[in-house]
Amino acid sequence: MTAPPLPPPPPDDARPRQPGTPPDARHPDPPARSRYSVTNLLIAVCCVLFVLGPASGLNPLHGTGDALLQAQTAYFERWGVIPRDLWAGHPAAWLTPLTALFVHGSWLHLLGNALFLHVFGGMTEARMGRTAYTVFYLVTGYLALLGYAAAHAASGQTLVGASGSISGVLGAFLYLFPRARVTSLFPFLFFLPLRFPAWVVLLFWFALQWLAAQRDPAGPGVAYLAHVIGFALGFLYAWARHRPATVESTRGNAPATEGESQP
Repeated sequence: MTAPPLPPPPPDDARPRQPGTPPDARHPDPPARSRYSVTNLLIAVCCVLFVLGPASGLNPLHGTGDALLQAQTAYFERWGVIPRDLWAGHPAAWLTPLTALFVHGSWLHLLGNALFLHVFGGMTEARMGRTAYTVFYLVTGYLALLGYAAAHAASGQTLVGASGSISGVLGAFLYLFPRARVTSLFPFLFFLPLRFPAWVVLLFWFALQWLAAQRDPAGPGVAYLAHVIGFALGFLYAWARHRPATVESTRGNAPATEGESQP
């Protein structure tokens, strides 16, 4: 998948603005690339914490061999969600659906989440605004992990990762930018890079998560139910919060990715 580009700067007046004069409607300042700073910051924080933590295997302070395995287990149990402990009434456990959003179990887990957040997070943040997007990301992820823990209340398995939050971003993106083009690789098409409207890619992804959650009710492995909950929450929030703006923006003005003409 490829990330959507930054929106182009608005047209400017041909006459240059004199130094010291404030910007106005005829001389708007071009948008800064830092407008997507929350998305970039979230990716950076997850990457730094992973590299410094025991899961990466790169920090010599965590040892090697059995010592490293013990450090990894203790790390996940401290910062991850354990449904059995959550519903047992331990006060500190209620913070774990938040801390678990910044903990990843492997390089593949981290890179997969970072890729999805990079592709879909920037435009979603730009539409929502930094503060609302930050709250949305954290609350959606918290509720997604909490919903998973409620469905598997007796489980002692540790749950980590930002997949619930990122699924919420995907759900919001589906409502806000359904016609934006996304480059994707589909296994049954021999992994050929093809461009599809976002609604095709995201609905296909959601269907896979839903089917996987139905086939795996016991809860081990990937927390597909948390993905489903996060996606649904993200879509419903975008529908409730951005409905008037979205109706107008989807009449042929949805941004397209990397040079592709709009559908």
